[in-house]
Amino acid sequence: MKALIVGGGGREHALAWAVHRSPQVTEVFCAPGNGGTARAGSNVPVAASDTDGLLRFVRERGVDLTVVGPEAPLVDGIVDEFEREGLRCFGPRKAAAQLEGSKVFAKEFMARHGVPTADFRVFDDPDAAKSHVAERATPMVVKADGLAAGKGVYVVDSKSAAVEAIDEIMVARKFGDSGERVIVEDCLEGEEVSVHVICSGERGFVLPSSQDHKRIFDGDAGPNTGGMGAYAPVPWFGEKERDQVYQTIVEPTLKGMQAEGNPYTGVLYAGLMRTERGPMVLEFNVRFGDPETQVVLPLIKSDLFDVLYRSAEGKLPDQLELWEDRSSATVVMAANGYPGNYKKGLEITGVEDFPPEQAVVFHAGTSWDGSKLVTSGGRVLAVTGWERSLRGALDVAYDGVARIQFDGAYWRKDIGHRAL
Repeated sequence: MKALIVGGGGREHALAWAVHRSPQVTEVFCAPGNGGTARAGSNVPVAASDTDGLLRFVRERGVDLTVVGPEAPLVDGIVDEFEREGLRCFGPRKAAAQLEGSKVFAKEFMARHGVPTADFRVFDDPDAAKSHVAERATPMVVKADGLAAGKGVYVVDSKSAAVEAIDEIMVARKFGDSGERVIVEDCLEGEEVSVHVICSGERGFVLPSSQDHKRIFDGDAGPNTGGMGAYAPVPWFGEKERDQVYQTIVEPTLKGMQAEGNPYTGVLYAGLMRTERGPMVLEFNVRFGDPETQVVLPLIKSDLFDVLYRSAEGKLPDQLELWEDRSSATVVMAANGYPGNYKKGLEITGVEDFPPEQAVVFHAGTSWDGSKLVTSGGRVLAVTGWERSLRGALDVAYDGVARIQFDGAYWRKDIGHRAL
């Protein structure tokens, strides 16, 4: 069979890597892909946002399954368009993708169906929002309603900072139309964990838990990034916690979406907080996380292509098999200056110079300049290692990082510190 991965980041390279390992798959295409996907399959010069172009390619090349990486095409309804053409596409339909496309929709949905989340208020007028925060205790969270490339959430420690956040979102329109409404909600305290669930409408498979490292510097200092590394599974998130999350969060969400006429297929990403009241939802995403995908997929023993294919048909296999006694760790190598300004076009060497049986380099911001691999983004590579223990997995990953060179390469030295 043939598969198309839509997108061009580290998440998409990880999906291409996993799908390519399936004995059922003969060809993997990536649109538009990156320097790594060019070697895992064939890159296609079609943007992830070009649904018509993707449809033409799939029909012309006889692609059996399209897997959508980024959230924007899902929110815009790419799955609906593919299904109208009788084509299999892994991901939620447009109506279900509102769980990420609109934070207001997600919060109100959770309130309707008893999914545990922080108390909140919604505002479409900035003055009303400011009056509300003036009466609240801090800390609090201010969120833009729509997609904001992961940058529309403000955790604030003062009322003046909350007002400033409201002005940026609703008055200055830093995130465009995504700032027409804001949510002001309680700030949950506890330990964060990310959980992916592959869903078929009625049920889902909970994948191994993971924990991301958002801040640029060691010790979780500095500005937020798209993610500087991750590890899986999270030591304190065992079978009991997994079952609790399924019963209190996943099952009510799937039943609620069914009841409202929007059955959820694809992957549901739940960003959770472990609180004294149990796990609570910080946010829902409707696609695989990045860099969580790079750290979770090596823990799946089952044929991932088969699982995704069946999900797109609305019927999962009976079970999902995972590698037992295996931990995984991912370290992101970033360009000097990221998440601010950084140079592109820097030559990368040493990418293939480490043991492939225990590690893999997932490309994010890379491209080929003739025969040279060069940087093309802020997060350049994600080196993933696996071993029986988390410490062993980290050693493998950091050994891989040490073998790779490009000018100004930066990475955190403390990935996994909260678990260790």
